[in-house]
Order: sequence, then C-alpha cells, then structure tokens
Amino acid sequence: MDPITRREALTAGTAAFLAGMPNGATAAQPAGRAVTKGRLKQSVSRWCYAKIPMPEFCQAVAGMGLTAIDLLDEPDWSVVRDFGLVCSMGNAGGGTIRDGLNVKANHDAIVRNFEKSIPKAKSLQVPNVITFFGNRKGMTDEEATANCIEGLNRVKGIAEANGVTICVELLNSKVDHKDYQGDRSKFGVDIVKAVGSPRVKLLYDIYHMQIMEGDLIRTIRDNHEYFAHFHTGGVPGRSGVRGPSCRARGGMPTRPYSCSRSRIRNPIWIAATWLYVLGSWLPVYMPCEMWPSAQTIESA
Repeated sequence: MDPITRREALTAGTAAFLAGMPNGATAAQPAGRAVTKGRLKQSVSRWCYAKIPMPEFCQAVAGMGLTAIDLLDEPDWSVVRDFGLVCSMGNAGGGTIRDGLNVKANHDAIVRNFEKSIPKAKSLQVPNVITFFGNRKGMTDEEATANCIEGLNRVKGIAEANGVTICVELLNSKVDHKDYQGDRSKFGVDIVKAVGSPRVKLLYDIYHMQIMEGDLIRTIRDNHEYFAHFHTGGVPGRSGVRGPSCRARGGMPTRPYSCSRSRIRNPIWIAATWLYVLGSWLPVYMPCEMWPSAQTIESA
C-alpha cells in the first residue's frame, strides 16, 4: 500500500484516518526512556505513526520521556493530557496546505475556526496552532504577502488574548508540495515581521528548507525570533537525522562533532545538532517528523 502522506492526514483528519486503517500496526512497549535529561522540549508528529492506536501511542511516547505529540486534531487534545502529555501543535481549522492565507476568500473561515478553537487550545494547554500560506495558483508573491498579512492581522488578537501562538508553516514546493507559496524563509519572515505580533510566528521545518534553500544554521541563527516551532527530518526521504556511526539519544546527537563525514554528507544532522544546543535556552518544541522504519513503537 502506498504510504499515507501528511497532506492526506491533515485533510482527512486524524479520527477519520484511523478509522480506515488496517489492523496490521503494532504498538509494543518501548525498552526504556529515550529522553533522560529533558533539556529539550521534544515531541513527535502523530501523522507519521497514524496506524498505531492513539492510547497505545500516548503511553509509549510518555514512557520514552517525550513531553508532547504534534499535529493533533481537536478531539485528541484532551486525550494526550490523560497520559501527562500536551499537544505541541494543534490542527485548529487554519486552512489547508493548498487553500491558505494567500487567498482572501479563505480568511473568513479561518477567522471563524480560530475564534472557536483557540480558546479551547488555551483551556487544554495547547501552545500552538497551525496554518498555511496556500498554493500560488498563479498569484504573485507581492499579492500573496499582502493577503497573508491582512489575514494574520485579523486573527492575531485572538491568539494574543489566549496566549496561543499561530504558526504558519514553511514547506518545500520542489518535492512534496508543488506550487506552495511559502517555500522560502524570507517570504515567511517578511510576513511575520509585518504582522508584528508575539503570537504569530513561523513553523520552521529543516527538512523542507534544506530541500529549498539549505544554509539552515545561518537562517535559524539570524531569524530564530520569528520561529516558534521546529520540525526535523532527514533529506532525502524524510528519514532520521542521526549522523552515520553516531550514537544518539532521544533523536538528537549526543556527540555533535564526533562524526566528521556527517558534517558534509548530512547537513540536516548538523542543523539538528545546532538545535540541540539552541534548544537548551530557546523555549520551543522540536518535534521529529520523519518516516519510521515500521509502524511500531520501536521504530520511533
């Protein structure tokens, strides 16, 4: 069977997606805690393990020492709390990858959804909700920028009043999301700067931005104040971010410069290493968003 893509999972919704899955997934218990020091606010994206039933997945994630699960639909926001976890990024009706903020006709629905969902996010301690720039469909960057600023200005007050951050995701348009408008860091940063709200930021995915522009560390270093959330995943193929022959704990390298070859061959790994240091003082979640080797807890 072809793998389920993130676009399909986001569109269909987690509940409907799980209902149609075969029963071949397993959720064995983890061997032990992968996270021991807890210096980073590490999380894992739900859609990558969507075949594993939610309660078993939550139990295993908590047992590993992770603190959160990313990209959950509203019905699951309260489920994770039963296991001592939080939803680090919620799906709250902020449009879709194809139909987002760059089209004014989408704004009213996004505003209505955020007016309803963001107060719920606050009550369940969901710190972030996601939205998207949308596909170009022939639109110029200038028009899209103006439209996105207008749309975000309409919802920033809701976010500020509830202490929840709206995160607009940067995605690649070369491999995974053809025609997506927000495919460069500068495009997103310029919009967030113009909106000027502490509760409107970017979701910076090092997998997507390595594909589009590279230069990850410089971009993060120079613009981290505009990034509220990070996703990690290896290029190519959204694999793990570990350097070759390097031991890792909790998905992050334990010896950042012990593998000289990976500095050249795996820039994603180096960026993840840099985030490991940055995360010691930057209070943001850093979810792993990568394809597992199998739909089992051991592969997480």
